[in-house]
Amino acid sequence: MKKLSVKKSLVTVRCCIAVVLLVIISLFLFSFTTNKLTDDFLQQLGISKVNANEKISNSFLGGYLDQYGVRNAKNIALGKRAAVVKDLVAYAKQYVNSPAFVKAYQELKSSRKPQVNTIQSPEDFRKQIIDQYKKSIVQTEATLKKMDGAMKKSLEDALTSSKKELKKMEDGTSETYISYKENYEQMMESSESINASHLSKWEAEFPDNHLLFIKKRLEVFMNETGGIDYSAALFEKGGVKYFVNKEYEHKGDRWKMAYRAGKDAVETARVMVQQWMNEIQ
Repeated sequence: MKKLSVKKSLVTVRCCIAVVLLVIISLFLFSFTTNKLTDDFLQQLGISKVNANEKISNSFLGGYLDQYGVRNAKNIALGKRAAVVKDLVAYAKQYVNSPAFVKAYQELKSSRKPQVNTIQSPEDFRKQIIDQYKKSIVQTEATLKKMDGAMKKSLEDALTSSKKELKKMEDGTSETYISYKENYEQMMESSESINASHLSKWEAEFPDNHLLFIKKRLEVFMNETGGIDYSAALFEKGGVKYFVNKEYEHKGDRWKMAYRAGKDAVETARVMVQQWMNEIQ
């Protein structure tokens, strides 16, 4: 069976950190409106505004868990988790609508834009091959001046062949050039189709409205935290806690993280997330 947690000494810390991971330092970040917001909760977590902003960006844009430096998470009492969640989500919404975050999103979107796959025109292709032949011939002639014996004869034959192919390419009678020219239109159609497909996927992944991008993250949170059995019983063996229901041992880390965070924190978050998702069009 998979372990639910590590040794007892780490259980409390991991449970509290789970609140932060589920709300502000993971793919489960979400946002919520508020009329007044103070930074008291940041002090409770032991992080600065700069660090909080960085963790929000890393989580939303980078898609990875950034829990480093949240040194005071273990001090959050069980009964206060829902309140901290409200402050966290309020701060998250405030920041994701800031110019700094929007700029970071636009930079990410731009960096992920697929490169256009281009196809050389038949003439450009022919010129490139001609240049390659000419350079190869010059190099081969220089090498021949330093050689003798059987290897020299072999290289001379290769040089003769290269010159013949160069002449055909210059005349436009090369089979390679003719084949390329005949298939050029088909290659162009295929290239355009590939470019359009890549661009479509990019636009779907990174919409102009950054809030639609965030909405996808919120959907992940809702999917990952649905149907949590907060009353699931545990038993201890060898200093490690396991679920009595063996099926829960096969649940993902995020499901278990939500279980550890507790019903008050997660369900409060789910209500806020759903409200926020409904507002994003």
